[in-house]
Amino acid sequence: MPDADARPRGGAVPFAVLFAAVVLVSINLRPGASSIGPVLEEVRLGLGMSAGVAGAVTGLPGLVFGLVGAVSVAFARKVGMTAGVAVGLAVAALGLLLRVSTDSVPAFLVPTVVGLAGMAVGNVLVPAWIKAHGHAVALMTVYGTGLVVGGTIGSLATAPATEAGGSWRAGLGMWGVLAAVALPLWGWLALRERRSPTEHRVVGAAPSGRVAHSPTAVALTVLFGVQSMHAYVQFGWLPQVYRDAGISASHAGALQALLSSVGIAGALALPTVIERGRGLQVLALSFGVLLVLGYTGLLVAPATVPWLWALVLGYAGLAFPFAIAMITARTRHPSVTAQLSGFVQSVGYALAAIGPFLVGVVHDATGGWTLVLALLALTGIPLALAGMRVARPTYVDDEY
Repeated sequence: MPDADARPRGGAVPFAVLFAAVVLVSINLRPGASSIGPVLEEVRLGLGMSAGVAGAVTGLPGLVFGLVGAVSVAFARKVGMTAGVAVGLAVAALGLLLRVSTDSVPAFLVPTVVGLAGMAVGNVLVPAWIKAHGHAVALMTVYGTGLVVGGTIGSLATAPATEAGGSWRAGLGMWGVLAAVALPLWGWLALRERRSPTEHRVVGAAPSGRVAHSPTAVALTVLFGVQSMHAYVQFGWLPQVYRDAGISASHAGALQALLSSVGIAGALALPTVIERGRGLQVLALSFGVLLVLGYTGLLVAPATVPWLWALVLGYAGLAFPFAIAMITARTRHPSVTAQLSGFVQSVGYALAAIGPFLVGVVHDATGGWTLVLALLALTGIPLALAGMRVARPTYVDDEY
């Protein structure tokens, strides 16, 4: 069926403006979360934070993304999608800037949660906003790529900025400034569209049990949740796996960056591949197979060809942009897109938040990585099965 949202509309926002808006919001929805890890030790020492609280900070993104994502659609129903995204960016910028202006642990944690909450609103609403404004394939390509790029630069640039600025406050604070840069354009878009009744109509009701009755929605949630869990595990623990195998810290960081770079390339291609609709089940199966292979390689020969396992796991990680693109590809109406996005991301991120915690528990209990890597490899099975179900040419709109 033709993608109705790709047709031009009267009074539509010019594509160049849409493009710029998606670039600005997408690169701001991850650095606030991914930037903590590289300077966590400096933050902990600077604020007098306990090791337990520091560990909890690493689990906040998934938890906040899940909880706030569940209410984001209801919020957008009242204010409109564009205004909802603009408010989310403003809240993100405020939280990220406030958290670097304190010497108190509670006063650091509260703005961190606030900033993550703002990003969570954007996570859920932007796919529906794209669906409502047309050019879905092109803009979802930009969006998915921006998410991966944002997460990558958050990890890579924070430590160098901290060293250059002489404090972790400089390294973390620049992401609040980056979010603020996006505000003028999104504020203008919100003002431009505030009187349009479609801003309220297209969002529809908040996610309900009806979405959970869709097999495609459930499968997409499993796919998104399992892959997001692996992303958090890899960001938090993969460098340590390599270091425990005898690889230097700098080499381990480079391998992490190599893994992330594969995601950037894949995010550029996947929306077009999905739109063509050929070979999607084989593609989804390959994500699961390569996930099993990557973790098996880390289990049996982590230091022999470490770059190969990074590349393989990076390819398996393309399940994330695949899932993001499927939110719009498996819906027709923007209201359904919004409901599906809210359901998939709220439940998926909640599932993902458990992964890094369990990895730490099992690693501490066993004193090694064997059982951890074996269990992670086994999750390739539900990933593949869920992905193959999502790859079927169906629409969530028809499964209510």
